[in-house]
Amino acid sequence: MDITLHKQEFKEARTVEEIRRCYPVMRHLPQSHISEQDYVEQVQRQMAAGYRLVYLEEGDEVCALAGYRFHEMLGWGKVLYIDDLVTGPAFRKKGYGTKLLEWLLEIAREAKCNQVHLDSGPHRHEAHRLYVNHDLKIIGYHFALDLNSKPESC
Repeated sequence: MDITLHKQEFKEARTVEEIRRCYPVMRHLPQSHISEQDYVEQVQRQMAAGYRLVYLEEGDEVCALAGYRFHEMLGWGKVLYIDDLVTGPAFRKKGYGTKLLEWLLEIAREAKCNQVHLDSGPHRHEAHRLYVNHDLKIIGYHFALDLNSKPESC
């Protein structure tokens, strides 16, 4: 599915250089502890599976970005899932996160999605305020098992 960017300010990272330019902002997500090269390779693998990475700039610097994908689930139908939504520390409180989220919601409506989903860490209160202000609801818990960690002994 080809979703066009409606406003010139939104750019989609497609090349290695564009993906690399997003790394300084992406590394501010708690789970983004990988090197720049591993990040570029990971994003390319995800893109091959439908992941899209859009960003906003202030001047010549990437200031905020969002990674998302479309998928379908029996329980929810067609979903736009937001993998990543982050603003660089120097650019926070300027409305970039709001612009990206509103754009993503518009894209989901245009793509005739039934729902928009994302996961957020329990400590990210500012992000939660943004989501709730845009009518996203807390609908459950997200459970995970790290298959690479050793189980703790009793």
